[in-house]
This record gives sequence, structure tokens and C-alpha cells, in this order.
Amino acid sequence: MTNRQQWTLIAGVVMTAVFGVALAAKLRPQLSLIVVGSDAPDFNAVELPSGRPTSIENYRGKVVLLNIWATWCPPCRIEMPSMERLHRKLAGTDFQLVAVSVDEQDSSVVNKFVADMGLTFQILHNQDGTIRQIYQTTGVPESFVIDRDGVIVKKVIGAADWDAPVNEHLILRLLDAAR
Repeated sequence: MTNRQQWTLIAGVVMTAVFGVALAAKLRPQLSLIVVGSDAPDFNAVELPSGRPTSIENYRGKVVLLNIWATWCPPCRIEMPSMERLHRKLAGTDFQLVAVSVDEQDSSVVNKFVADMGLTFQILHNQDGTIRQIYQTTGVPESFVIDRDGVIVKKVIGAADWDAPVNEHLILRLLDAAR
């Protein structure tokens, strides 16, 4: 191998290493997947109908069902009654059902949907949809059960029957865990 070929090979290896490091640095945030066992990432949204800003930090110490949804989503509409039943069944406990709408329209659209459905649990609005990137959702609805320490213990893609025994028992077990 000639001297020129050696230098070309060395330059190629160095360039490949530099490119690989740059690519890894750029992709690193995407490689930190939000999965069961991950800490629930913080997000910003507004409470409806008050418009007060809130985040996941407001729910630390509680067992949380975080639901990411939209008014235009048929499966979201289907699962809402089971969420309402679960919310009512566990009223007075440290359970907090938090449904975050990612509708791009203003909050009046979400408020109308909530009124029409007769929902009484906590509704938030994340109009810019950043919660979808933060929680790495693939669509709506997606839900996360989060324990008192802020750790995701269950992730559900798509609609679920939230007052079904399997889901209710999980939440009750998490509520009892800290006692």
C-alpha cells in the first residue's frame, strides 16, 4: 500500500468516525425512548376551562392516568365513558385522571366536546401538540399509567376500557403501594 493510499484510508476512517459521532449526538434524544419504567417527562398544557398553565409536576405524589387525545378522534370518543366511570369510581383517592387534548383549534372546541360528553375529570389542552413529541406518541389516543414517583408503569396505544377489572386493579394496587 502506498503512502498516499494509507493517508486516504486514514482520512476515510477519521471522517467516518466524525460523521458517526455527529449522527449519534443528533439522534441521542430520539434514542431515549419513553417506555414502561421511564420517568414521565414533563410537559406544558393549560387546564380547561380555567386556562391556568400546568405540567406533570402538578400531579407528583398521585397515581395518574395520562391520556393524550383529540376531539376529532373516534377511538378517543369511544374510550371517554370508561374513563369517566373510572374517575367517578376512584373519586376521593390519590388517583388523578388527566386527559390532554392535542386539538389545534382553540379551547372552545375542546370545552364543547367535554360538555357534550359530560366529562368531569381533569381536561388539559396542549394546542401546539408538543406533548406528542415529548411522549413519543404514534397517534391518539395513547395513555400512560404513572405511579406516585412519576414512573410510567403502563402504556396503551389506542382506546382502552379503563374501568375494566385489569386496569382498575392496577390503579388500586398502585394506590395501595405507598400506604
